[in-house]
Amino acid sequence: MALVPFPNQSRDEEVAPYAPDPDDDHDPEDDLGGRMSFLEHLDELRKRLTHAVVALLVGFLIAFSFVDRIWNFVMQPLTKTIPGGKFVYTEPAEAFFLYMWVAAIVGLLIASPYVMYQVWLFIAPGLYSNEKKLAIPFVFFSTSLFLLGAAFSHYAVFPWAFQFFSSFSSDNIVFMPRIEPVFSMYTKMLLAMGLVFQMPILVLVLARFGLVTAGFLWRNIKYAVLIIFIAAAVLTPSADPVGQTLMAAPMVVLYVLSIGVAWLFGKNRETDEESS
Repeated sequence: MALVPFPNQSRDEEVAPYAPDPDDDHDPEDDLGGRMSFLEHLDELRKRLTHAVVALLVGFLIAFSFVDRIWNFVMQPLTKTIPGGKFVYTEPAEAFFLYMWVAAIVGLLIASPYVMYQVWLFIAPGLYSNEKKLAIPFVFFSTSLFLLGAAFSHYAVFPWAFQFFSSFSSDNIVFMPRIEPVFSMYTKMLLAMGLVFQMPILVLVLARFGLVTAGFLWRNIKYAVLIIFIAAAVLTPSADPVGQTLMAAPMVVLYVLSIGVAWLFGKNRETDEESS
């Protein structure tokens, strides 16, 4: 039995190669992402972790060479509020390990751009081309907001809280704090404010996935303010209302800013623009 070709199909159409649609925005390189095997992913992860650890070590060595200046920068606003202007330590190695801890924190800050670059190199093969364009702004703004929150804690929140605790000195009791608990409180508040200032970035991610909208955030703003002040009372070591307000005020501002972020970059807004 003979095979009869379709009358409307020419030989040229049968062997014609695939011609991509010029109006199609699909990037062929996107199909290559994620085709690495499991062992190749593990090898890539090992390489990125090795580079990141080396960068952290280099940052630690750089920071440790200036650790005296860094220590004076951290403690200068605090020594003004205690009698004699000096802290005390009671364990032989206490001050030494605190110097090491300060150098490690500053070393992390120094190496953070390169560490984030290694994270980017690890996740970039699995991203689409339009998503890769958002990686650098995302890293830049998240890092900037974290440093801004840390600076706000260093210059405003922590000095006020420390002054509150030192105000209870009298003729019968003298405030002579140990350096270890003071620096521990300083580090916790620094990290807390840095994470709090990530609120717009978190809302941006949730809005892009369609989990929150600007309308939802605006309708629940009164509950958000209540939760913010409760969180400020928990995060602030002092019980005075001024210190808690210093912690809560930027959180309220960041929440309002997050509403604008959700409105600009939300999934619903993007869908409406495409339909129009």
